[in-house]
Formats: sequence, structure tokens, C-alpha cells
Amino acid sequence: MSEIVTETEYTVTKKPRKLKVKKQTSLWWMYLPSFAVVFLFILYPFFNGIQLSFTNWNGFSQEYDHVGFDQYKRLFADPTTWLVVKNTLLYGIGSTILQNVLGLLYALLLNQSIKMKAVTRTVIYLPVIISPLIMGYIWYFFFSFQGGALNDALQFFGLEKINVLGNPEFNTWIIVFVNTYQYVGIAMIIYLAGLQSISKDFYEAAQIDGASSLQQFKNITLPLLMPSITINMVLNIIGGLKLFDVIIALTGGGPGNASQSMSTFMYDLYFKRQDAGYAATQGVFMAIIILVISLAALVYFKRKEIEA
Repeated sequence: MSEIVTETEYTVTKKPRKLKVKKQTSLWWMYLPSFAVVFLFILYPFFNGIQLSFTNWNGFSQEYDHVGFDQYKRLFADPTTWLVVKNTLLYGIGSTILQNVLGLLYALLLNQSIKMKAVTRTVIYLPVIISPLIMGYIWYFFFSFQGGALNDALQFFGLEKINVLGNPEFNTWIIVFVNTYQYVGIAMIIYLAGLQSISKDFYEAAQIDGASSLQQFKNITLPLLMPSITINMVLNIIGGLKLFDVIIALTGGGPGNASQSMSTFMYDLYFKRQDAGYAATQGVFMAIIILVISLAALVYFKRKEIEA
């Protein structure tokens, strides 16, 4: 009789396990559409681009030759490459620093009890929902040499017009400014969420111990904000390094190649110069730079989270 009971218990306990395994297997099928999208629109174009970087394809012809590493030798010997790399790093790192500093300041302000907090938060975040290309054209009509609002204001006060978009010393920084202005709202929201998740008990205990506001910020706020800092830094670096739309709208990469990023230079090579093989090489180089810098930033700030 005991043997029969044992066998019954065995079958009863086995059924839920089978159902669980079956459910887990069925869940894996739900991932297939996502895997298909990633493969079709990210992995396949990327590896196809790597293949094209070893050719002299012009972007239109059905015939092209494999040239080995000639395009990569050309890339490292091309002075324009290092100009656009310098600009790309400026757009990526410059925008990241400004977005995080301003975003944190806005978040600290909006975390206080102030009037019209919701309206202020909306106004700061509003540029995020505008297309980067449209945002670029809005600021183009402000900085434009002919008929721009800035020069109209200068002439109204009897001053000479300035061509800031045509001056390589200014136009790259204007691009950084416009990109920062548009996306600082995202950094603000992430920091604001991080600040609101910090318990007030920490600050009350620090006040009892006589800690100043600066000491509280340094020893409580910053360490507990490290997850938010990590997210913002990595997102801003990736977004800044692949900047494209704003540059096209403001300067078109000019004058000459003075304000080109790697994205706009790659676009110029493919569509204007019909040099698709070299454009693919630039694209592979850009992907490597973004991957290395973003991973380095991620590892660095993750370690800071652990130390905090």
C-alpha cells in the first residue's frame, strides 16, 4: 500500500515541473520577434558594412573589387579622419558634461518646494520631443548670418553682424550647445527620479550631526546618485558621438569639413562622393570608437557605484 502512495506522490509532484518547463519553453518563442528585428536592422547591416569596408564599391554599381585593407590604410592616412574624430569627441564629451551638469542643477532645483514646479519641468523637457532636425533649423534661423535673429539684434544696437556658423572656432561649440539644450531634459528627469528615491532620513541624520549643505551633497547625494549618473553618462556619450541631424541643419558639416562629425562625414562620402566602401570603413571605425568609449564609461561609473 505504501508503494502505491509513493508512486502517486511522484506523479503529482512531476506534473507541475513539466508544466513549468513547457511554460518557459513557450516564453522563449516570444523573444523571436525581438531577435528578428535586432538581426535584420542591426546585426546584418553592421556585418554587411564590415564586408563593404574591404571593397571599393561606389554605392550604386553591381560590380566592385575587394581591396583588402586599402581603405583602412587610407582612413589612417586621411587628415580629414582626425578632424572629424576630434569634432566627434567634442560633440560627445562636451555635450555629455554640459547635459549632466545642467541636468543635475535643474533636478536639484526642482527637487525643492518651489512654485510652478510642474510648468518648469515641462518647459525644460519640451525640446526633447522635437525632432533634432527641426531643432537644428530653429537655431539655424537664430544664428544665420543673413536674416538671423542674432544678427538682427546686433544691427538694431548698431553692432556689426557676425558669421558664427561659418566660423570653425564657434560653430562646433554652437552644435554642442544646441544638442545640450535639446537633451538636457532627459538628464534632468533621470536625476530627479534618483533624488526622489533618496530617503530623507539620511539628510535629517546629517543635519543632526551638523553637516553643511555642501557636505550633505558630497557625502549623501552624489554617492546615492551614482546609478543615475551612470545611466546619464553612457546615454549622453552614445548620443553625442553619433550626432548627425543637428549638424546637417546648422552647418551641413561646413565650412569645408570644419564641423563634420563621423556620422555626417560618412553620409557625405556615400551620397555626395559615391565612395561607399570608404564610407563603410569610416562607419566601422566610428562604431569601434563609440563601443570603446561607452564601455569604458560604463565600467568606470559602475565601479564608482560599488565604491559608493
